[in-house]
Amino acid sequence: MALKRSGPATDYEEIDRWDDGVGWIAYPDETMRRASHALATGGDDDEESAVWLIDPVDAPEIDDLFAELGDVAGVVVLLNRHYRDADEIARRHDVPVYVPSWFDTVPAMDAELRRLDGRVPGTDYRLFEVFDRFGWEEAALYDETGGTLVVPEAVGNAPYFTTGRERLGVHPMLRAIPPSALRGLRPERVLVGHGSGVLSGGDRALADALDGSRRRMPKLYAQSLRMLLRG
Repeated sequence: MALKRSGPATDYEEIDRWDDGVGWIAYPDETMRRASHALATGGDDDEESAVWLIDPVDAPEIDDLFAELGDVAGVVVLLNRHYRDADEIARRHDVPVYVPSWFDTVPAMDAELRRLDGRVPGTDYRLFEVFDRFGWEEAALYDETGGTLVVPEAVGNAPYFTTGRERLGVHPMLRAIPPSALRGLRPERVLVGHGSGVLSGGDRALADALDGSRRRMPKLYAQSLRMLLRG
């Protein structure tokens, strides 16, 4: 299995479906399992929801996956390495790409670029900083009322993130210093940028990942080394 696929995707795997969103993995057979999400916000019986696409990777007919949720309002990039296909998808839907205001690493885009502070416009999703060191710029989104947390990189569940019975694992490079910004949050579901999310009991899975990060670090590293040697 390749770590990361290149070239146009030929298929996608649906993940993380709940009432207000859905996720997908555009290259289901890659080790990185890069995940993207569509979040439906607002709306009522007389008005369609606005859909926000998070760190999207393009795939054939992917627009059909989230069309039922409403009209795309914007694309949000939460990690400075996750620009992925944000520009292309934003242009296709004629919407802006939003990036956190404190990101230094922003590539040139053809789509309109907007800086994001506070909350995603018209939603209950609060933007907050997760990590900003050594060229790693990461933000997360949290809707406390709706119970959804979106974390692009600091935690995940691709094969190299988790060990043992972990439902979520801290990124291998952050195991020694798990991000304090994620402590104390009580989400029902946690959506991640690598792998499928946790759709119930997210608060327990997140707390377990953070609390066991250092203790399980040697086991994760040994597991990753075996994967690397097999590959």
